[in-house]
Amino acid sequence: MSPTAPAGLALVTGASSGIGRALARELVDHGYDLVVSAEDQRIHEVAPELGSGGRLVVPVQADLTVPREIEHLWDQATGLDRPVDVAVLNAGVGVGGPFASTELADHLRLVDLNVRSTVHLAKRVVDAMVARRQGRILLTSSIAAVMPGPFHATYAASKAFVHSFAESIRHELQDDGVTVTSLMPGPTDTEFFARAGMLDTALGRSRSKDDAATVARAGYAALMAGKPHVVPGSWRNRMMAELGTHLPDRLAAPAMAQQTKPRRSTGSQGPEGGA
Repeated sequence: MSPTAPAGLALVTGASSGIGRALARELVDHGYDLVVSAEDQRIHEVAPELGSGGRLVVPVQADLTVPREIEHLWDQATGLDRPVDVAVLNAGVGVGGPFASTELADHLRLVDLNVRSTVHLAKRVVDAMVARRQGRILLTSSIAAVMPGPFHATYAASKAFVHSFAESIRHELQDDGVTVTSLMPGPTDTEFFARAGMLDTALGRSRSKDDAATVARAGYAALMAGKPHVVPGSWRNRMMAELGTHLPDRLAAPAMAQQTKPRRSTGSQGPEGGA
């Protein structure tokens, strides 16, 4: 598509690395102009790279745990005098390790970013799209949403919220011209495990993680098709999602713990990125 004929305007959060960056690349390659956001300085380096093919890419550095910065991001997105056609709410963090020995502040920040900011920004997006009776929304959840998550308890719970939220508002919006898709990746080869303090786990050490670009391609295809959700990547992800859905929690919790328990009882919080 010619750079002079954009497919539309897309907003992508958590776009400086990982799945968010790959989703932004997928959108720009399909002709979308972008507003991309992340809390770190790298977003200003990523934007020119994404826009190298002639598309407009506007970087906004914002800490989405702060409500006024969410409003600032939305003002920047809507200040282009163009509607936001696609919204990818991807920003998120992880906190690995036992809940009892990790910092309360880290868990509360996770809730603020993964849950509160998603609801806040989704409200702005949904209201604007419903008024136009047109739009597409992608929320990054995780296969962790369908099972208990020992040793990353608040992360798994936050992704369960995001998935339930996505499925719920999708139903509400089905007659309003707005689609909502939940992206549910499995372990992905990004900086997530290092930033969440989960490298010292079976999942973190695994070499069978999916490629972020593969996850993004599946997410984009599901978004454009208006699917309710997608589990991208390997067959193992679909198997884990299916087992997590049907296995009793008393069995699912210890099974997941084998994958997420650190060798040392430490944990940390990672900045925005993919699930």
